[in-house]
Amino acid sequence: MTPRFLTLTAVMALTTALPAAAQDTAADTFVLGEITLTANREPTGLSRSGSSVSILTGEALEGLAGQPLSRSLTRLPGVTLRQTGPLGTTGSLQLRGAPAQYLPVIIDGIEVSDPAAGQPYYDIGGQIGQTVGRAELLRGAQSALYGSRAVAGVLSLQSLRPTTDGLHHHFGIEAGSYNTLAASYGATLRRADTDLAFQVSHIRSDGFSARDEDDGNFEDDGYEATRLSFYSEHRLENGATIGFNGFWEDSTADFDDYNGDVAGTPGDDHTDRESYGLRGFAEFSTGAVDHDIALTRYRIDRLSSSNGQDDPFIGTRTRLSWQGATDIGQGVRAVLGADTEKEEAEGSGDARLNGVFVETTAALGDRIDIATSLRRDDHSRFGGFTSGRIAAVYRADDDLLFRAALGNGFRAPSLYELFGEYGDASLEREESRTYELGVEKQWGDSYLRATAFWLKAQNLIGFDSAATACGQPFGCYAQVDGISRRRGVEIDGRHVFGAGHALTASYTFTDNQTDAEWAQVPERVLNLGAETTLSTGTTAGIALQHVAGRAEGLDDFTTVDLLVSHPVRDNAEAYLRLENVLDEDYQWVEGYGTSGRAIYAGLRASF
Repeated sequence: MTPRFLTLTAVMALTTALPAAAQDTAADTFVLGEITLTANREPTGLSRSGSSVSILTGEALEGLAGQPLSRSLTRLPGVTLRQTGPLGTTGSLQLRGAPAQYLPVIIDGIEVSDPAAGQPYYDIGGQIGQTVGRAELLRGAQSALYGSRAVAGVLSLQSLRPTTDGLHHHFGIEAGSYNTLAASYGATLRRADTDLAFQVSHIRSDGFSARDEDDGNFEDDGYEATRLSFYSEHRLENGATIGFNGFWEDSTADFDDYNGDVAGTPGDDHTDRESYGLRGFAEFSTGAVDHDIALTRYRIDRLSSSNGQDDPFIGTRTRLSWQGATDIGQGVRAVLGADTEKEEAEGSGDARLNGVFVETTAALGDRIDIATSLRRDDHSRFGGFTSGRIAAVYRADDDLLFRAALGNGFRAPSLYELFGEYGDASLEREESRTYELGVEKQWGDSYLRATAFWLKAQNLIGFDSAATACGQPFGCYAQVDGISRRRGVEIDGRHVFGAGHALTASYTFTDNQTDAEWAQVPERVLNLGAETTLSTGTTAGIALQHVAGRAEGLDDFTTVDLLVSHPVRDNAEAYLRLENVLDEDYQWVEGYGTSGRAIYAGLRASF
């Protein structure tokens, strides 16, 4: 390790004596829930999980209805963003320095990584907080749990769900800068043995120029999207549960090509996207074994139009999974499972991935929990791969926890990398390995966490201008020589004082070591926040983000956001959000613009 890294690690370790820091959304503090749904194959108490997990609840996203979800996620440790312009332009999340294709995104149990993309990932650039009821980010290599692509971690998003008995309505509307208007309506019903939920949302914005206006670009790039989601679950008299859920989304987003806005050209660059996901599931028990069966289907139809040329991309993913769980005694629980997945991309063929896995969770007395996972995947094109993971937590005291996790992961070549115009059918899987050590100290409702992580990836797939296997004169996808490494420290916490007052912070240091070309991420990201609640019920919050040590010659930047909300009735609240209050001029991606100072006002109600 470099002296700088060792010094910084030591400094960060010393901060565990300070009870003041936190994870933070743009202005609302979120409180880590008691249960993680992703760290193991079954729901697990966070204090019994050895993995690093962050959770954003629906309350944390209140007041951020029309704000890109990606902005809230960048407040979490280890997360950085690459977005090429305003809302609706291409946006990708990088976790612990790994590119977006190593972070599978699961929405309501359905993986939504684009099967037709060159290197599949979920384009989060058009996702807004209005459509999300819960977000959970699991860090570290998780292929032993989730198979291919789970190299850096997994992001799980959940739509509206019933939380209390009876029929409830949820309404929200927001308007603001760039002629933006967002509205949503949702309804939930919990009655006897049935849960139902439905939500519809719409957003429209004129946006701003995707290529930076400071470089002479002048045309606004707008966005419009409609999204529907539903959830149903029914518990039968025999104790079994059956359910069906899904979503549909239709959007149109303008963008700028590499040349930007040029007078006399059509200026009609845009992407039309329609996607849907469906999931049917059943949960039941036979004797001592609890079963969970699910069938999912995801399809995306994407048409990119630029300078009069239309490029269609259509991809589908169908997955069938089963798992059975049982207690085997002495505090040990075992989960066995199998799944099969078929991906298809129009013009790029198809591939099937079959997997089997076993996970055990063991409680060693009252202080230690260990989870071990082993998985074997077989890909119809390149063969098999075995992945494993072990995660442990030691509760030295009720308010002091130590965590450790290690695992390996892989990414199968995408259909486009194998069979596309620049593909090579002989490509092999990418491989990775991760380690992490963490400590958490709690003071009542306050807490502080620090985690050191290491990530190594090899056998990477990239574009090689000298490769000839695809027969193209400009190069092909090929295995890249060298090893890419990331290591760093994540710190986050929350300090509550008085009645309704809190300070929050998160900090990420990433040491970028790359022998092969990989994602470029900032060396340092700091988030600070404060919130207070007045006797009138008014809440006010401020959030600061500082990004420094950037690659590609990009300047450091600091942004400040404000959020104020006030109850207008017992079940209704008005809010005002100011983004980039200091009107900072910055870029997430070189050459592409970001929002200047912006103001949004909204009203939300439940009844």
